[in-house]
Amino acid sequence: MKVSIVGAAGRVGSNAAFAIQLSNKVRELLLVDVFMADAAAGEALDLRHGSSLIGRCKIHSGGYDAIAGSDLVVVTAGLRRRPDESRLDLINRNVQMFKGLMGELKPFLTQDTLVCVVSNPIDILTYIAAQESGLPDGRVFGSGTFFDTTRFRSTLAEYYDVDPLQVDALLLGEHGDSMVPVWSRAAVAGIPLKDLPGYDQAKMEEIFQQTKTAGAEVI
Repeated sequence: MKVSIVGAAGRVGSNAAFAIQLSNKVRELLLVDVFMADAAAGEALDLRHGSSLIGRCKIHSGGYDAIAGSDLVVVTAGLRRRPDESRLDLINRNVQMFKGLMGELKPFLTQDTLVCVVSNPIDILTYIAAQESGLPDGRVFGSGTFFDTTRFRSTLAEYYDVDPLQVDALLLGEHGDSMVPVWSRAAVAGIPLKDLPGYDQAKMEEIFQQTKTAGAEVI
């Protein structure tokens, strides 16, 4: 399996590359960042130096043309949020850039390529990628509320002092201020949250609100 990461020199892209290497499930990992090509090459070199601890994988950097033959293209490229911006505030700054990016990628995508969008605002840019890529339905997707759900579960685990892997909770909707918690299915090891010691409805709402603003807090 060949995976290409576009925007690989940024923090999200480089961390994605490291996580993929740790999975030891790909035969080739390509790091692409046309604006910081030297940094992408450095990231690739650094990952290669750790290969003896993980397993064989061809890790290198290159331009858009090197994406040809990829089974999965992960797009992390885009302008980052400023501390006072919502994800939707990025629309005017990122949409035109993203359309141009998809135009650059399109010649090197096949009908079997999967494209995963991680750039913000995810929902809008995923739609643009689906329209601009020319790929069949179902081949382009975004990370959506996956990271929000992960944060939500982790924060609930901290509150209840339990193993995060035992927490089952879900956030749906937009990766942004309108996301919605599905309280009816939130549970720890199959036990609904409301049946656990320490349950407090106001505290649950506070945890959800913390989750919604967690990205801005990190920034």
